[in-house]
Amino acid sequence: MATEGDKHLGGKLTGSMDPILEILTSSIAIDQRLADVDIQSSVAYAKALEKASILTKPELEKILSGLEKVSMSLAHSPVSSGLHELIGDVAGKLSIGRSTNEQVVTDLKLFMKKSISVVSTHLLQLIKTLVERAAIEIDVILPGYTHLQKAQPFRWSQFLLSHAVALTRVSERLGEIKKRVNILPLGSGALAGNPLDIDRELLRSELDCASITLNSMDAISDRDSVVELLSVATLLMLHLSKLAEDLIIYSTSEFGLVTISDALTTGSILMPQKKNPISLELIRSKTGRVLGRLVSIIMVLKGLPSTFSKDLQEDKEAVIDVVDTLTAVLQLATAVISTLQINKENMEKALTPEILSSDLALYLVRKGMPFRQAHTAVGKAVHLAETKGITINNLTLEDLKSISPLFASDVSQVFSIVNSVEQNTAAGGTAKSSVTTQIEQLRELLKKLKEQA
Repeated sequence: MATEGDKHLGGKLTGSMDPILEILTSSIAIDQRLADVDIQSSVAYAKALEKASILTKPELEKILSGLEKVSMSLAHSPVSSGLHELIGDVAGKLSIGRSTNEQVVTDLKLFMKKSISVVSTHLLQLIKTLVERAAIEIDVILPGYTHLQKAQPFRWSQFLLSHAVALTRVSERLGEIKKRVNILPLGSGALAGNPLDIDRELLRSELDCASITLNSMDAISDRDSVVELLSVATLLMLHLSKLAEDLIIYSTSEFGLVTISDALTTGSILMPQKKNPISLELIRSKTGRVLGRLVSIIMVLKGLPSTFSKDLQEDKEAVIDVVDTLTAVLQLATAVISTLQINKENMEKALTPEILSSDLALYLVRKGMPFRQAHTAVGKAVHLAETKGITINNLTLEDLKSISPLFASDVSQVFSIVNSVEQNTAAGGTAKSSVTTQIEQLRELLKKLKEQA
């Protein structure tokens, strides 16, 4: 990361840089965000230079002392200018054999590795919040919806766990990306490698990386991990957007199934009765922002030749913005879930008898009727109830027998919400035993995911 005076870089070029170009190439804000990892990589490189006899022991100690002082006040931007102010010309030796190209990609990878751990921690907290709430409220039942129409009854816990399970897949993907990020490019030079017999294994060990890159040209241009991270970030935001949309719908006065905490909503300037779920709306809207970052970096990469081009300046801003967005959104989502109030009375009222129509069809199947015929028969029963202006459970046995002789007095047992939910005992279902198993499995999975975060 060049100093202000180095921006034009050189004896060959004369005059000052065009002011508009200077604005576009400025990266002070980004340099500040990467300053701590830049110091980390600079410390490692200084040690490697000393081992290669490029630095003397006193020079190494002077550089390390200066970097330590810079690290205590990261207002210096970039690190190189702050170091030069502190220790003088010996700071320039830190650039021997090290290209800005390898420096920026190294710093970016180190930043991503740390950031993935931070994001993963917040993600696991959200998953844990969903799982533990599911355990507490396991006996709450509400209508499930498809096409936004009432479909079948299910447990509130099943809803919470459905989102938790989706998020565990994202957590697993973040762990996989972290492994691929943890490959060190430092020591690759501008594109052709390092001519100073630098010990790259020493660099790897100092920076706690799993391995070193195999090819210097590829190392300089490789941004696969950036694309991967932004792709998984987009997937994460899609899951969070769906959770937000579900809760926005459930919290409307028309549904009234949940209530969002006042601290996470706003009122309306014009309409006093309004309570707007802006926390969830912001989560939903940020999905487009993250997706935009992914698309933009892909468009940058698709037109580049091998090694380094200035276009790659876009990668760091994209990663930093997405990491900041995920960090904020995950904490906001956790706050929503942990403070959410469920309206059990409204949930029970919403469990109207027609939601058991599929159970009525299953009743006929168990009596020996093929499902297609059973589906048709129950459809007729629903229509008959509507014609009479009553709910399906209030049809008489004679009414039902007029549709199929297989209906008998035991049909009354079908019209039980609890029985309906409890019959789904297969793994992954919404019966209490199945939901309990899901909770246990997710708790175990969370332990494993926490180890890789």
